Formats: sequence, C-alpha cells, structure tokens
Amino acid sequence: MRWVWFHKLGSPKWFFFWSKAWALPAFVFGLVCLVMGLIWGLAFAPPDYQQGDSVRIIYMHVPAAMLAQSAYLTLGISGAIFLVWQMKIAPMVIASLAPIGAVMAFIALVTGAIWGKATWGTWWVWDARLTSVLVLFFLYMGVIALQHSLDDMALANKATAIISVVGLINLPIIKYSVVWWNTLHQGATFTLTEKPAMPIEMWLPLLFTVIGLYSMVGGVLMWRMQTEILLREHRTNWVKEEVMNRGL
Repeated sequence: MRWVWFHKLGSPKWFFFWSKAWALPAFVFGLVCLVMGLIWGLAFAPPDYQQGDSVRIIYMHVPAAMLAQSAYLTLGISGAIFLVWQMKIAPMVIASLAPIGAVMAFIALVTGAIWGKATWGTWWVWDARLTSVLVLFFLYMGVIALQHSLDDMALANKATAIISVVGLINLPIIKYSVVWWNTLHQGATFTLTEKPAMPIEMWLPLLFTVIGLYSMVGGVLMWRMQTEILLREHRTNWVKEEVMNRGL
C-alpha cells in the first residue's frame, strides 16, 4: 500500500485527470504571488546599500535560476525512473519540462548578464557559476534536440533519459562553484540552514516571486503533460473518449 501513490502517479490516465483539477489553480495562485512579489520588490522594497536599485533584478533572476536547477533535477530523477522501472509517464515529464527549464535557464543568464553589467561593469565573465549555468542551458537544448531529431520514440525516450541523468553532475557544480572556486558571483541568497542576510523587506517579496514562479510553472507543466499524454496515448480508448468529449 505504501507505493500505491507512486504507481498512480506513474499512470498517464490517472495523472491526466488529476492534473486537470490542479493545473489552473496552481497557475492562478502562482501568477498572483509572482505579480505581488514583483510589484513589492520593484516598487517598494528598499535599495541595497552597495548595489542600489540594480539589486531589484534579483526578484526575477533568483527565482528563474532556482527553477532552472530544480527542473533539471526533476529531469534527472524522471530519467532514472524510466531507465530503472520503464514508467511511461517519465519520458513525458522530460519532454514537457525540458523547454520550460531551458526558458528558465535563459532568463537566469540574461538577467544575470544585466545585473553583472551594473555590478561588475561587464555583460559576461567566464566565472564558474555563470559557465556552469550556461552548460545547464546547453544540456536542456541537447535534451530538446534529441527529443525532436529521433523518429524512434523508444530510442528518443532512452536517449533523453540518459542525458538527463548524466547532466545531473552539473547541479552540484552550479551550487558549490562559489565555494570551490574564487568567483565574482555571490553566494546563495536563500539557504535552508541560515537566516537570509538581507532585511525582511527585501527577502519577503523575493520569497513571493519564488513561490509564484514555481506554482505557475507547475500549472504550465501539468497542461503540457496533458497534451503530451494525449499525443502519446492516442490509441487508448480513454483518450479517444476524451477527444470526442472535447469535440476535437
């Protein structure tokens, strides 16, 4: 009985109907939190005593960077689940989440470049943190390219699962790059073990944007998963009934 939830979650049909009930609420809740956090952070939070108003880009940079890493961790776990247990839902997660993760990594790189220009006086340096996030973006693009270039679905599933698992080695490099090497990039803004160094007027709106973006992306992922399930399970009777009910 302990693993019933795991097998249910691995069922495309169960996930499809479960996610139909949660996708919209997750997206709306996330949108509200994100908008509140951005308005609060951009308009009302105090400027940093060293960086001034340029620090406000943190309210988009940090959530995007965190989500880019979390999304790839999900890809890696999904890849491992597929390679070990051959769960049909796992490659659907990879196919649906990889483009989202790529967008988040791209946003993190762009906002980081803008922040770097204001703080360091240059758009880009081959800093360990920046370079490892760029590698993360390329890993996402590699997964997407493999997914679309291989006509054999079984081969595409296996290939994307393998690259997702192998790419996990980059995540600790991203996280600990500021510890292992002498980098320009600052340390973590949020940690589970320490109180944030910034005042509450600055980190609370940041927390809103982090929660909001995660929730929004969760909703978008569920919608993308629903589409992926319909495409891959189109021969099953329940999908045919669902398509007929939608009038498609």
